[in-house]
Amino acid sequence: MIRRTLILCSLVLLASCGTYNSIDTFYNAHKEDDHVTAVRVPRFMLSLISGISPEMKSLVGNTKDLRYMSFPSTTAAKTEFLNKQMNGITGSSFIEVYRKNDELKRNVVSIREKRDAVKEILIYNNNNQNGSFLYFNGNFDPVKVRQMAQNEEFQKLGDGLINQYQGGNFTPGINQEKSN
Repeated sequence: MIRRTLILCSLVLLASCGTYNSIDTFYNAHKEDDHVTAVRVPRFMLSLISGISPEMKSLVGNTKDLRYMSFPSTTAAKTEFLNKQMNGITGSSFIEVYRKNDELKRNVVSIREKRDAVKEILIYNNNNQNGSFLYFNGNFDPVKVRQMAQNEEFQKLGDGLINQYQGGNFTPGINQEKSN
């Protein structure tokens, strides 16, 4: 009986430690940082994003969670810290589809698969001045994901997402109230 309890407690402890390096933890830890832009798109708004590009339209139809965050990375120490955090998230549970390293600069596309479908896509970019990640959760075609990664189309999607939000296209009721 004591042995079972000890094993059960050990498994619970291991599971809780395993979730430390997750996109939720990273997002929540940095969304309040200075000069950070953080966007988490609710499911009902995903249809509005499909107008960014044909590629985005094909992804959005299968997306359950979409997040984007951009953050300053102006010092070598900050860049290295952020790179290590992202490596911790993608380390053992994600498959790298694309990686480009240039000293501390990073461009990484990682996926998490289940059977024949890609369930999560994480795109991380850091150019020693700014860092960003774009995260998708849903059911995606692995061939299409690899193709988009090789053509660097995910970077364009992140830029388009920020432009949509900054343009006020998602919250017209709020923008109208401000002008009154």
